[in-house]
Amino acid sequence: MILTLPQQLRPSLFLDDEPVVQGRSLLPEAREPGAYVPRFGDTGIWNFNGVLKRPANVTASNWILHFSLELEDPYWNLLAREFMMFAFNPRHPQVLKSGVVLEESGDPRTLAHIASRIRTAARWGHERGLPARPDTWTVEDLRQRIIDLVAEGTAAGTVRSHVSNLKGLAAAAPALSLPWPASDPWPGQSARSVVRTLVQTQAEKKLSTPCVPPKTWFPLIRGAWAYIHDFAPDVLRADRRLKVLLAAASPSTRGIDARLEEWLADSQNKIPVHPAASNDRPPQVNWGLLMLLLGYEVSRRSAFSVTSTRPHRTRRRNLVLDAVAEGRITSHALTGELTQVARPDGSTGPWHPGICRRSLTDLKTALRDAAFALVVGLSMMRDSEIHEILREPVVEHCSTPAVASTKIKGTTHRPAKHWWISEPVVEALAVAEAVSQHPERVFSPVSASNQDGTVVGVRMLAAFVTFVNANRTWTGLDEIPSTYIRPHMFRRTMAMLTDQFPGSEIATGIQLKHIAARALANATTQSYAASDAGWAKYLEDALDNVKFRKIKDLYHRHTEGEEIGFGPGAERVKDAFDQITATVKARNGDARTAETLLRTTRIHIRFGMLNNCTADHTNPVGAACLENAIVPEGHVGPLDERCRPDRCANSMIGPEHLPIYDSHQRKQLQIINSPSISACRRDLAERELEITRNVLNLAGQPQ
Repeated sequence: MILTLPQQLRPSLFLDDEPVVQGRSLLPEAREPGAYVPRFGDTGIWNFNGVLKRPANVTASNWILHFSLELEDPYWNLLAREFMMFAFNPRHPQVLKSGVVLEESGDPRTLAHIASRIRTAARWGHERGLPARPDTWTVEDLRQRIIDLVAEGTAAGTVRSHVSNLKGLAAAAPALSLPWPASDPWPGQSARSVVRTLVQTQAEKKLSTPCVPPKTWFPLIRGAWAYIHDFAPDVLRADRRLKVLLAAASPSTRGIDARLEEWLADSQNKIPVHPAASNDRPPQVNWGLLMLLLGYEVSRRSAFSVTSTRPHRTRRRNLVLDAVAEGRITSHALTGELTQVARPDGSTGPWHPGICRRSLTDLKTALRDAAFALVVGLSMMRDSEIHEILREPVVEHCSTPAVASTKIKGTTHRPAKHWWISEPVVEALAVAEAVSQHPERVFSPVSASNQDGTVVGVRMLAAFVTFVNANRTWTGLDEIPSTYIRPHMFRRTMAMLTDQFPGSEIATGIQLKHIAARALANATTQSYAASDAGWAKYLEDALDNVKFRKIKDLYHRHTEGEEIGFGPGAERVKDAFDQITATVKARNGDARTAETLLRTTRIHIRFGMLNNCTADHTNPVGAACLENAIVPEGHVGPLDERCRPDRCANSMIGPEHLPIYDSHQRKQLQIINSPSISACRRDLAERELEITRNVLNLAGQPQ
């Protein structure tokens, strides 16, 4: 029984035995008679495990609210519990009757944040020498609390949450049983405007979520794709083989001698050995795996132990060691030959020294983590939404591949949603589902005995980075810098990439423009798509590589006798290609020589904006776009803002380009003929249509 405090103005609106959770769907076990459900009178903890459904990416400890430290004081304890009841149960009859309207907090983690803000406010008051109870605090004291937070350099978002807390307490003050300053410290102002007034720097107004640094993003995505696309088949094959062996293993070693001799008689059978730590060490027999290959349980490997009382065991061991001495060994007994990779030292070989039962668990964990990295990196799904993905998640939504999951952020009823995805994400989800031991979830602990555990996105990313870097000698993958990365940073990065650079490519060889069609369809905020200075240089290089690959493609098509274009500009490109071919023949060169000449020969083909310009811009007189223009010192290319493909004789229009122009023309005509289009947009479409038609006229196409 909670004793009435002397400071109480009135009895609390809530009874001690009243459930904290009301108006929500409880888990089945919480609806059983006598089941534990947090009560308002619980002053120590409110444990929501087994009461409310916990998101897959939330640990059990984060589903418990502790009234600790300053909240152990009876005054602050009751004040916090009452305020959280108002926030957690806005439709409670007593709350509705009181007229208090607060922003609903439907997540126990939000209650923990509220408790933390009240706890730190009590601590701040004690440190500043204010009365121990807030009944004598003033609104000036509360304003000073926020000013001090800003002065300490607290992030604007955190300050805003503290302002919201204090404004909520003021709104609830008339219905609280304990006194609290009833006046709003910032009447007529939202929490956002209060913080904006206090924090004037432009940096605080920007989105605080950073992009993943490109030096980390490139090797991380490349490494994840290598594990999913190249290495996963070997790991899954080993896993299937091990399961078959374990299912067929006999607990009795009866007849093992005859079985061993029969097995050794087959020259295709090789003794399984542990991967050598160095070339100087002799191979060590993997006796446990040998027992499985012979058809017996691993626990019976003492059948090969050396003992003076049982010479038949020594004889078996010697038979095996003789085979080892003959070189009949393998470290790939579960898999056969592995995928070959090129290593940093220039050698080529298997990507793993040998998959055994012990390393298999680590590799399956790495596959799960790699799948998570690809999904979070390329789908723009939130961390919580990825963890809620259930088995068989890939569906067709609006005739497009999508993944079905549950949206948690900003909702209380957990609606089902669809996110459009690309083929790499589909493949990653298939691998994650293959290694998952959970009956429902795709991302879960790999160990079958730990399915109640929660996998944390931050830890999966960190573990994958560590695993890749530790095995680079064998896999040949690039090192991933151990920088600060979090799942929500990948959502920000992909939003920026697809908005700013949809025509570039990522390091895995997957074209980003193909992923953009999926990722941009998934909802995100405009600020997430803002450009990032750290990516500018990398993506400029990526676009240059795309252009060079186009030149290479044109060169190979020309050498095979295919027509690559028409007009004077195309003729110049053909002449340059012919000179390169002649030079390669004169030098007795090969494809590498041709590629070097293509890179060093000045062949300018400008792609984009309906332009395929082939002019030689080493001399400003040779390009119409530079005539009568002020050319910056050292500039050797066209000025983008002056380049006019519809007026330029250097534009190369080939047959493969015509469908693009025709499609663009039809699109602009649809805009012009639309009755609801604005005059400004119609004028712009008419100008673009004129350019398109002029380009097609250069190509000799009828309109």
